[in-house]
Amino acid sequence: MSESNRTRYVIIGTGNRCEMYINAILGDHAEVAELVALADTNPGRAEYYQDVIEQTYGKQTGFFEPEALTDFIVNENVDRVIITTPDFTHADLVCEALEAGADVVVEKPLTVNAEASERIAATVERTGREVIVTFNYRYSPRNTALKAAISDGLIGKVTSIDFSWVLDTVHGADYFRRWHRIKENSGGLLVHKSSHHFDLVNWWLSDVPERVYAAGGLKFYGAENAAERGIAPHERGTREDSAEDPFALDLRSDERLEGLYLKNEEHDGYRRDQDVFAPGITIEDNLALTVNYSGGAVLSYTLNAHSPWEGYRVAVNGTEGRLELDVVERAAVLPAAGGSPVDPSVTEDGHDNPLRANGERLVLQRHWEEARELEIVNGEGAHGGGDRLLLADIFRGPGEDPYSRPAGLVDGIQAIAVGICGNESLARGQVVHVDDVELGLDAASNAGRVREAAL
Repeated sequence: MSESNRTRYVIIGTGNRCEMYINAILGDHAEVAELVALADTNPGRAEYYQDVIEQTYGKQTGFFEPEALTDFIVNENVDRVIITTPDFTHADLVCEALEAGADVVVEKPLTVNAEASERIAATVERTGREVIVTFNYRYSPRNTALKAAISDGLIGKVTSIDFSWVLDTVHGADYFRRWHRIKENSGGLLVHKSSHHFDLVNWWLSDVPERVYAAGGLKFYGAENAAERGIAPHERGTREDSAEDPFALDLRSDERLEGLYLKNEEHDGYRRDQDVFAPGITIEDNLALTVNYSGGAVLSYTLNAHSPWEGYRVAVNGTEGRLELDVVERAAVLPAAGGSPVDPSVTEDGHDNPLRANGERLVLQRHWEEARELEIVNGEGAHGGGDRLLLADIFRGPGEDPYSRPAGLVDGIQAIAVGICGNESLARGQVVHVDDVELGLDAASNAGRVREAAL
Protein backbone atom coordinates (compact mmCIF):
# COMPACT_ATOMS: atom_id res chain seq x y z
CA MET A 1 0.00 0.00 0.00
CA SER A 2 1.34 3.47 -0.87
CA GLU A 3 2.01 6.18 1.71
CA SER A 4 -1.16 7.96 0.59
CA ASN A 5 -3.15 4.87 1.69
CA ARG A 6 -4.43 4.49 -1.83
CA THR A 7 -4.08 1.13 -3.52
CA ARG A 8 -1.74 1.42 -6.50
CA TYR A 9 -3.03 -0.19 -9.71
CA VAL A 10 -1.72 -0.88 -13.18
CA ILE A 11 -3.93 -2.05 -16.04
CA ILE A 12 -2.56 -4.45 -18.66
CA GLY A 13 -4.59 -4.58 -21.86
CA THR A 14 -6.00 -1.39 -23.35
CA GLY A 15 -8.78 -2.73 -25.51
CA ASN A 16 -12.47 -2.04 -25.08
CA ARG A 17 -12.89 -3.52 -21.58
CA CYS A 18 -10.28 -1.51 -19.70
CA GLU A 19 -12.20 1.77 -19.89
CA MET A 20 -14.60 0.64 -17.14
CA TYR A 21 -11.69 0.26 -14.73
CA ILE A 22 -10.03 3.51 -15.75
CA ASN A 23 -13.22 5.47 -15.06
CA ALA A 24 -13.74 3.66 -11.75
CA ILE A 25 -10.23 4.40 -10.47
CA LEU A 26 -10.18 8.03 -11.61
CA GLY A 27 -13.84 8.66 -10.82
CA ASP A 28 -15.94 7.07 -8.07
CA HIS A 29 -13.01 5.41 -6.29
CA ALA A 30 -10.26 8.01 -6.71
CA GLU A 31 -9.82 8.51 -2.97
CA VAL A 32 -8.95 4.83 -2.41
CA ALA A 33 -7.33 3.87 -5.72
CA GLU A 34 -4.48 5.26 -7.81
CA LEU A 35 -3.82 4.45 -11.47
CA VAL A 36 -0.06 4.25 -11.88
CA ALA A 37 0.27 3.12 -15.49
CA LEU A 38 -1.17 1.32 -18.49
CA ALA A 39 0.52 -1.49 -20.40
CA ASP A 40 -0.16 -3.04 -23.79
CA THR A 41 1.75 -4.72 -26.60
CA ASN A 42 0.19 -2.07 -28.84
CA PRO A 43 1.44 1.36 -27.71
CA GLY A 44 -1.09 3.13 -29.92
CA ARG A 45 -4.06 1.79 -27.98
CA ALA A 46 -2.44 2.75 -24.68
CA GLU A 47 -1.82 6.22 -26.04
CA TYR A 48 -5.50 6.44 -27.01
CA TYR A 49 -6.53 5.95 -23.39
CA GLN A 50 -3.78 8.22 -22.10
CA ASP A 51 -5.32 10.97 -24.24
CA VAL A 52 -8.80 10.13 -22.93
CA ILE A 53 -7.54 10.31 -19.34
CA GLU A 54 -5.89 13.66 -19.89
CA GLN A 55 -8.92 15.16 -21.64
CA THR A 56 -11.47 13.74 -19.19
CA TYR A 57 -9.69 13.94 -15.86
CA GLY A 58 -6.83 16.37 -16.49
CA LYS A 59 -4.34 13.72 -15.37
CA GLN A 60 -1.46 11.86 -16.92
CA THR A 61 -0.64 8.21 -16.47
CA GLY A 62 2.46 6.19 -17.23
CA PHE A 63 3.10 3.42 -19.74
CA PHE A 64 5.28 0.31 -19.67
CA GLU A 65 5.78 -2.71 -21.89
CA PRO A 66 4.12 -5.92 -20.58
CA GLU A 67 7.52 -7.62 -20.71
CA ALA A 68 8.63 -5.29 -17.91
CA LEU A 69 5.78 -6.25 -15.58
CA THR A 70 7.88 -7.73 -12.77
CA ASP A 71 10.32 -4.82 -12.63
CA PHE A 72 7.51 -2.30 -12.79
CA ILE A 73 5.59 -3.93 -9.91
CA VAL A 74 8.71 -4.00 -7.72
CA ASN A 75 10.10 -0.57 -8.60
CA GLU A 76 6.77 1.28 -8.49
CA ASN A 77 5.31 -0.48 -5.43
CA VAL A 78 2.28 -1.71 -7.36
CA ASP A 79 -0.37 -3.32 -5.13
CA ARG A 80 -2.73 -4.72 -7.74
CA VAL A 81 -2.65 -5.60 -11.44
CA ILE A 82 -5.87 -5.47 -13.48
CA ILE A 83 -5.68 -7.78 -16.49
CA THR A 84 -7.93 -7.10 -19.49
CA THR A 85 -5.89 -8.81 -22.20
CA PRO A 86 -6.91 -11.65 -24.55
CA ASP A 87 -7.83 -14.78 -22.63
CA PHE A 88 -4.85 -16.91 -23.68
CA THR A 89 -2.45 -14.38 -22.13
CA HIS A 90 -4.11 -14.37 -18.69
CA ALA A 91 -2.21 -17.23 -17.07
CA ASP A 92 1.28 -15.90 -17.81
CA LEU A 93 0.39 -12.39 -16.64
CA VAL A 94 -1.50 -13.55 -13.54
CA CYS A 95 1.36 -15.79 -12.42
CA GLU A 96 4.04 -13.18 -13.08
CA ALA A 97 2.13 -10.51 -11.15
CA LEU A 98 1.61 -12.85 -8.20
CA GLU A 99 5.27 -13.86 -8.14
CA ALA A 100 6.29 -10.19 -8.21
CA GLY A 101 4.22 -9.49 -5.10
CA ALA A 102 0.97 -8.00 -6.44
CA ASP A 103 -2.61 -9.18 -6.19
CA VAL A 104 -4.61 -9.59 -9.40
CA VAL A 105 -8.02 -8.59 -10.72
CA VAL A 106 -8.65 -10.53 -13.93
CA GLU A 107 -11.49 -10.31 -16.41
CA LYS A 108 -13.41 -13.51 -17.01
CA PRO A 109 -12.56 -16.11 -18.06
CA LEU A 110 -9.72 -16.85 -15.67
CA THR A 111 -7.90 -18.70 -18.48
CA VAL A 112 -8.60 -21.00 -21.42
CA ASN A 113 -7.43 -24.51 -20.53
CA ALA A 114 -6.81 -26.90 -17.64
CA GLU A 115 -3.01 -26.63 -17.62
CA ALA A 116 -3.14 -22.86 -17.27
CA SER A 117 -5.81 -23.07 -14.57
CA GLU A 118 -3.70 -25.50 -12.55
CA ARG A 119 -0.64 -23.26 -12.92
CA ILE A 120 -2.51 -20.20 -11.62
CA ALA A 121 -3.86 -22.13 -8.63
CA ALA A 122 -0.40 -23.45 -7.74
CA THR A 123 1.05 -19.94 -7.92
CA VAL A 124 -1.67 -18.54 -5.67
CA GLU A 125 -1.07 -21.33 -3.14
CA ARG A 126 2.69 -20.74 -3.19
CA THR A 127 2.64 -16.93 -3.00
CA GLY A 128 -0.39 -16.39 -0.77
CA ARG A 129 -1.56 -13.58 -3.06
CA GLU A 130 -5.17 -12.97 -4.12
CA VAL A 131 -6.92 -13.38 -7.47
CA ILE A 132 -10.32 -11.77 -8.05
CA VAL A 133 -12.34 -12.81 -11.12
CA THR A 134 -14.88 -10.24 -12.30
CA PHE A 135 -18.28 -11.85 -12.83
CA ASN A 136 -20.48 -8.79 -13.25
CA TYR A 137 -23.56 -10.86 -14.20
CA ARG A 138 -23.86 -11.88 -10.54
CA TYR A 139 -24.48 -8.23 -9.69
CA SER A 140 -27.23 -7.68 -12.27
CA PRO A 141 -30.44 -7.18 -10.23
CA ARG A 142 -32.46 -9.66 -12.28
CA ASN A 143 -29.92 -12.42 -11.66
CA THR A 144 -29.70 -11.50 -7.99
CA ALA A 145 -33.50 -11.64 -7.77
CA LEU A 146 -33.46 -15.19 -9.13
CA LYS A 147 -30.72 -16.12 -6.65
CA ALA A 148 -32.80 -14.72 -3.80
CA ALA A 149 -35.92 -16.63 -4.88
CA ILE A 150 -33.99 -19.91 -5.02
CA SER A 151 -32.20 -19.27 -1.71
CA ASP A 152 -35.48 -18.38 -0.01
CA GLY A 153 -36.83 -21.81 -0.95
CA LEU A 154 -39.73 -20.49 -3.03
CA ILE A 155 -39.63 -23.57 -5.28
CA GLY A 156 -38.19 -26.07 -2.81
CA LYS A 157 -35.14 -28.08 -3.82
CA VAL A 158 -33.94 -27.40 -7.35
CA THR A 159 -34.13 -30.44 -9.61
CA SER A 160 -33.22 -29.01 -13.02
CA ILE A 161 -32.45 -25.81 -14.94
CA ASP A 162 -33.16 -25.04 -18.59
CA PHE A 163 -30.89 -22.17 -19.70
CA SER A 164 -30.91 -20.76 -23.23
CA TRP A 165 -28.72 -17.81 -24.26
CA VAL A 166 -28.92 -16.22 -27.70
CA LEU A 167 -26.44 -13.77 -29.19
CA ASP A 168 -27.67 -11.74 -32.13
CA THR A 169 -26.03 -10.99 -35.48
CA VAL A 170 -24.34 -7.90 -34.01
CA HIS A 171 -22.96 -9.22 -30.72
CA GLY A 172 -22.65 -12.85 -31.75
CA ALA A 173 -21.00 -12.02 -35.05
CA ASP A 174 -18.41 -9.88 -33.29
CA TYR A 175 -16.74 -12.92 -31.71
CA PHE A 176 -16.08 -14.22 -35.22
CA ARG A 177 -14.34 -10.98 -36.31
CA ARG A 178 -11.81 -10.80 -33.48
CA TRP A 179 -9.09 -12.87 -31.83
CA HIS A 180 -11.82 -14.95 -30.17
CA ARG A 181 -12.43 -16.78 -33.47
CA ILE A 182 -9.35 -18.97 -32.86
CA LYS A 183 -10.10 -21.53 -30.16
CA GLU A 184 -6.58 -21.55 -28.74
CA ASN A 185 -6.98 -17.83 -28.05
CA SER A 186 -10.33 -17.95 -26.24
CA GLY A 187 -11.27 -21.52 -25.41
CA GLY A 188 -14.22 -20.97 -27.76
CA LEU A 189 -17.51 -19.49 -26.64
CA LEU A 190 -17.92 -22.30 -24.08
CA VAL A 191 -15.07 -20.73 -22.11
CA HIS A 192 -14.97 -17.09 -23.16
CA LYS A 193 -18.68 -16.31 -23.11
CA SER A 194 -20.41 -19.20 -21.37
CA SER A 195 -18.17 -19.05 -18.29
CA HIS A 196 -20.39 -16.11 -17.31
CA HIS A 197 -23.46 -18.33 -17.61
CA PHE A 198 -21.96 -21.35 -15.88
CA ASP A 199 -20.83 -19.12 -13.03
CA LEU A 200 -24.42 -17.91 -12.67
CA VAL A 201 -25.70 -21.49 -12.40
CA ASN A 202 -22.98 -22.45 -9.91
CA TRP A 203 -23.86 -19.36 -7.87
CA TRP A 204 -27.64 -19.74 -8.13
CA LEU A 205 -27.39 -23.33 -6.91
CA SER A 206 -24.49 -22.85 -4.48
CA ASP A 207 -23.23 -26.06 -6.05
CA VAL A 208 -20.44 -27.43 -8.23
CA PRO A 209 -20.52 -29.26 -11.59
CA GLU A 210 -19.60 -32.96 -11.69
CA ARG A 211 -20.18 -34.28 -15.24
CA VAL A 212 -20.44 -32.56 -18.63
CA TYR A 213 -21.62 -33.70 -22.03
CA ALA A 214 -21.49 -31.30 -24.98
CA ALA A 215 -22.52 -31.21 -28.63
CA GLY A 216 -22.30 -28.48 -31.24
CA GLY A 217 -20.23 -26.99 -34.00
CA LEU A 218 -19.69 -24.16 -36.46
CA LYS A 219 -23.04 -24.08 -38.25
CA PHE A 220 -23.48 -20.50 -39.49
CA TYR A 221 -20.24 -18.48 -39.68
CA GLY A 222 -17.09 -19.53 -41.49
CA ALA A 223 -16.19 -20.14 -45.12
CA GLU A 224 -17.83 -23.55 -45.59
CA ASN A 225 -21.19 -22.44 -44.21
CA ALA A 226 -21.05 -19.26 -46.25
CA ALA A 227 -20.30 -21.21 -49.44
CA GLU A 228 -23.35 -23.41 -48.86
CA ARG A 229 -25.50 -20.28 -48.74
CA GLY A 230 -23.79 -18.60 -51.67
CA ILE A 231 -21.90 -16.00 -49.61
CA ALA A 232 -18.42 -15.20 -50.89
CA PRO A 233 -15.63 -14.15 -48.48
CA HIS A 234 -14.52 -10.56 -48.90
CA GLU A 235 -11.79 -8.28 -47.67
CA ARG A 236 -12.26 -4.87 -46.10
CA GLY A 237 -12.52 -2.08 -48.61
CA THR A 238 -13.57 -4.19 -51.59
CA ARG A 239 -17.26 -3.30 -51.27
CA GLU A 240 -18.39 0.12 -52.39
CA ASP A 241 -21.23 0.25 -49.88
CA SER A 242 -20.70 -1.77 -46.71
CA ALA A 243 -24.23 -0.82 -45.61
CA GLU A 244 -25.49 -3.42 -48.08
CA ASP A 245 -23.76 -6.16 -46.09
CA PRO A 246 -25.23 -6.58 -42.58
CA PHE A 247 -22.15 -8.51 -41.45
CA ALA A 248 -19.57 -5.95 -42.60
CA LEU A 249 -18.00 -3.78 -39.91
CA ASP A 250 -16.73 -0.39 -41.04
CA LEU A 251 -14.47 0.82 -38.25
CA ARG A 252 -14.54 4.30 -39.74
CA SER A 253 -18.21 4.60 -38.78
CA ASP A 254 -17.40 4.53 -35.06
CA GLU A 255 -14.97 7.12 -33.73
CA ARG A 256 -13.94 5.02 -30.75
CA LEU A 257 -13.31 1.81 -32.70
CA GLU A 258 -11.43 3.78 -35.35
CA GLY A 259 -9.24 5.43 -32.73
CA LEU A 260 -8.54 2.25 -30.80
CA TYR A 261 -8.09 -0.25 -33.61
CA LEU A 262 -8.04 1.03 -37.19
CA LYS A 263 -5.45 3.74 -36.53
CA ASN A 264 -3.22 1.35 -34.59
CA GLU A 265 -3.01 -1.63 -36.93
CA GLU A 266 0.48 -0.52 -37.95
CA HIS A 267 1.86 -1.48 -34.53
CA ASP A 268 0.88 -5.16 -34.48
CA GLY A 269 -1.22 -5.91 -37.56
CA TYR A 270 -4.30 -6.80 -35.49
CA ARG A 271 -7.52 -6.60 -37.51
CA ARG A 272 -10.64 -5.81 -35.47
CA ASP A 273 -12.95 -6.20 -38.47
CA GLN A 274 -12.14 -9.62 -39.94
CA ASP A 275 -14.68 -11.30 -42.19
CA VAL A 276 -17.02 -13.61 -40.27
CA PHE A 277 -17.27 -15.80 -43.39
CA ALA A 278 -13.54 -16.14 -44.01
CA PRO A 279 -11.58 -19.41 -43.64
CA GLY A 280 -9.75 -20.24 -40.44
CA ILE A 281 -12.47 -19.90 -37.79
CA THR A 282 -12.13 -22.70 -35.24
CA ILE A 283 -14.77 -21.90 -32.59
CA GLU A 284 -18.39 -23.11 -32.51
CA ASP A 285 -21.48 -20.95 -32.97
CA ASN A 286 -24.09 -23.52 -31.81
CA LEU A 287 -23.63 -25.40 -28.54
CA ALA A 288 -25.67 -27.59 -26.22
CA LEU A 289 -24.61 -29.08 -22.89
CA THR A 290 -25.96 -31.32 -20.16
CA VAL A 291 -24.30 -30.77 -16.79
CA ASN A 292 -24.85 -32.85 -13.65
CA TYR A 293 -24.33 -31.07 -10.32
CA SER A 294 -23.14 -32.65 -7.09
CA GLY A 295 -26.39 -31.77 -5.33
CA GLY A 296 -28.46 -33.64 -7.90
CA ALA A 297 -29.66 -30.84 -10.19
CA VAL A 298 -29.24 -31.16 -13.96
CA LEU A 299 -28.49 -28.20 -16.25
CA SER A 300 -29.61 -28.17 -19.89
CA TYR A 301 -27.79 -25.30 -21.61
CA THR A 302 -27.79 -23.97 -25.16
CA LEU A 303 -25.94 -21.11 -26.83
CA ASN A 304 -26.67 -19.71 -30.29
CA ALA A 305 -24.47 -16.94 -31.78
CA HIS A 306 -26.55 -15.93 -34.82
CA SER A 307 -29.98 -15.19 -33.39
CA PRO A 308 -32.21 -12.38 -34.75
CA TRP A 309 -32.64 -11.12 -31.16
CA GLU A 310 -30.46 -11.12 -28.06
CA GLY A 311 -31.19 -12.23 -24.53
CA TYR A 312 -31.72 -15.29 -22.39
CA ARG A 313 -34.33 -17.51 -20.79
CA VAL A 314 -33.87 -19.46 -17.59
CA ALA A 315 -36.36 -21.92 -16.14
CA VAL A 316 -35.61 -23.37 -12.72
CA ASN A 317 -37.65 -26.41 -11.71
CA GLY A 318 -38.00 -27.34 -8.05
CA THR A 319 -39.86 -29.75 -5.84
CA GLU A 320 -42.41 -27.03 -5.02
CA GLY A 321 -42.72 -25.10 -8.30
CA ARG A 322 -40.93 -23.25 -11.09
CA LEU A 323 -39.14 -19.93 -11.61
CA GLU A 324 -38.81 -18.35 -15.07
CA LEU A 325 -36.53 -15.45 -15.95
CA ASP A 326 -36.99 -13.99 -19.45
CA VAL A 327 -34.65 -11.24 -20.66
CA VAL A 328 -34.70 -9.45 -24.03
CA GLU A 329 -31.63 -7.23 -24.35
CA ARG A 330 -32.06 -6.37 -28.04
CA ALA A 331 -35.39 -7.23 -29.61
CA ALA A 332 -34.22 -7.12 -33.23
CA VAL A 333 -31.30 -6.13 -35.42
CA LEU A 334 -32.81 -3.56 -37.76
CA PRO A 335 -30.23 -2.06 -40.13
CA ALA A 336 -30.91 1.61 -40.71
CA ALA A 337 -29.33 4.11 -43.06
CA GLY A 338 -25.60 3.80 -42.50
CA GLY A 339 -25.57 0.07 -41.85
CA SER A 340 -25.90 -2.25 -38.87
CA PRO A 341 -24.99 -1.27 -35.31
CA VAL A 342 -21.26 -1.59 -34.69
CA ASP A 343 -21.12 -1.70 -30.90
CA PRO A 344 -22.23 -5.13 -29.65
CA SER A 345 -23.05 -3.73 -26.19
CA VAL A 346 -25.70 -1.33 -27.50
CA THR A 347 -29.18 -2.59 -26.62
CA GLU A 348 -31.42 0.30 -27.69
CA ASP A 349 -32.88 -0.56 -31.07
CA GLY A 350 -36.11 1.41 -31.28
CA HIS A 351 -38.03 -1.81 -31.77
CA ASP A 352 -41.52 -1.70 -30.26
CA ASN A 353 -43.03 -4.93 -31.55
CA PRO A 354 -45.16 -6.23 -28.66
CA LEU A 355 -44.27 -9.82 -29.53
CA ARG A 356 -40.70 -9.24 -28.33
CA ALA A 357 -40.06 -5.95 -26.58
CA ASN A 358 -36.89 -5.12 -24.67
CA GLY A 359 -37.28 -5.96 -21.02
CA GLU A 360 -37.06 -8.53 -18.25
CA ARG A 361 -39.53 -10.55 -16.22
CA LEU A 362 -39.17 -12.99 -13.32
CA VAL A 363 -42.18 -15.26 -12.76
CA LEU A 364 -42.82 -17.64 -9.88
CA GLN A 365 -45.43 -20.38 -10.06
CA ARG A 366 -45.73 -22.75 -7.14
CA HIS A 367 -47.60 -26.02 -7.38
CA TRP A 368 -51.37 -25.54 -7.28
CA GLU A 369 -51.06 -21.75 -7.41
CA GLU A 370 -51.42 -19.05 -10.07
CA ALA A 371 -48.27 -17.55 -11.56
CA ARG A 372 -47.07 -14.24 -10.13
CA GLU A 373 -44.35 -11.81 -11.11
CA LEU A 374 -41.49 -11.09 -8.72
CA GLU A 375 -40.09 -7.56 -8.56
CA ILE A 376 -36.69 -6.76 -10.05
CA VAL A 377 -35.25 -3.53 -8.63
CA ASN A 378 -32.71 -1.96 -10.99
CA GLY A 379 -30.17 0.71 -10.19
CA GLU A 380 -28.35 3.22 -12.37
CA GLY A 381 -25.68 2.27 -14.86
CA ALA A 382 -24.75 -0.75 -16.94
CA HIS A 383 -26.33 -4.14 -16.22
CA GLY A 384 -29.08 -2.56 -14.13
CA GLY A 385 -26.52 -0.92 -11.86
CA GLY A 386 -24.67 -4.18 -11.38
CA ASP A 387 -21.34 -2.90 -12.71
CA ARG A 388 -21.26 -0.14 -10.09
CA LEU A 389 -21.76 -2.71 -7.32
CA LEU A 390 -19.03 -4.93 -8.73
CA LEU A 391 -16.56 -2.05 -8.97
CA ALA A 392 -17.33 -0.95 -5.40
CA ASP A 393 -16.52 -4.47 -4.18
CA ILE A 394 -13.27 -4.51 -6.16
CA PHE A 395 -11.94 -1.11 -5.13
CA ARG A 396 -13.38 -0.71 -1.63
CA GLY A 397 -13.60 -4.32 -0.55
CA PRO A 398 -16.72 -6.45 -0.28
CA GLY A 399 -19.02 -5.77 2.62
CA GLU A 400 -21.70 -7.98 4.07
CA ASP A 401 -23.48 -9.57 1.11
CA PRO A 402 -26.31 -12.06 1.69
CA TYR A 403 -25.91 -13.21 -1.92
CA SER A 404 -22.12 -13.85 -1.83
CA ARG A 405 -21.54 -12.06 -5.13
CA PRO A 406 -17.77 -11.38 -4.96
CA ALA A 407 -15.95 -14.13 -6.88
CA GLY A 408 -12.52 -15.52 -6.10
CA LEU A 409 -10.18 -18.05 -7.61
CA VAL A 410 -12.26 -21.14 -6.83
CA ASP A 411 -15.31 -19.52 -8.43
CA GLY A 412 -13.26 -18.62 -11.49
CA ILE A 413 -12.03 -22.19 -11.87
CA GLN A 414 -15.50 -23.72 -11.36
CA ALA A 415 -16.88 -21.40 -14.05
CA ILE A 416 -14.33 -22.44 -16.68
CA ALA A 417 -14.50 -26.08 -15.56
CA VAL A 418 -17.77 -26.61 -17.44
CA GLY A 419 -16.44 -25.03 -20.64
CA ILE A 420 -13.09 -26.84 -20.51
CA CYS A 421 -14.81 -30.17 -19.89
CA GLY A 422 -17.34 -29.25 -22.58
CA ASN A 423 -14.54 -28.71 -25.09
CA GLU A 424 -13.08 -32.09 -24.12
CA SER A 425 -16.49 -33.67 -24.56
CA LEU A 426 -16.84 -32.11 -28.02
CA ALA A 427 -13.49 -33.57 -29.00
CA ARG A 428 -14.13 -37.05 -27.59
CA GLY A 429 -17.89 -37.36 -27.98
CA GLN A 430 -18.13 -38.60 -24.41
CA VAL A 431 -19.18 -37.49 -20.95
CA VAL A 432 -16.30 -35.81 -19.09
CA HIS A 433 -16.02 -35.89 -15.29
CA VAL A 434 -14.75 -32.65 -13.78
CA ASP A 435 -12.70 -34.53 -11.19
CA ASP A 436 -10.81 -36.27 -13.99
CA VAL A 437 -9.48 -32.94 -15.29
CA GLU A 438 -6.59 -31.33 -13.38
CA LEU A 439 -7.78 -27.76 -12.88
CA GLY A 440 -6.02 -26.90 -9.61
CA LEU A 441 -9.18 -26.82 -7.50
CA ASP A 442 -7.51 -28.42 -4.47
CA ALA A 443 -4.68 -25.88 -4.49
CA ALA A 444 -7.13 -23.01 -4.96
CA SER A 445 -9.34 -24.22 -2.12
CA ASN A 446 -6.35 -24.63 0.18
CA ALA A 447 -5.10 -21.15 -0.65
CA GLY A 448 -8.54 -19.75 0.10
CA ARG A 449 -8.66 -21.44 3.51
CA VAL A 450 -5.21 -20.13 4.40
CA ARG A 451 -6.16 -16.62 3.34
CA GLU A 452 -9.40 -16.68 5.35
CA ALA A 453 -7.54 -17.91 8.42
CA ALA A 454 -5.00 -15.09 8.07
CA LEU A 455 -7.79 -12.52 7.89
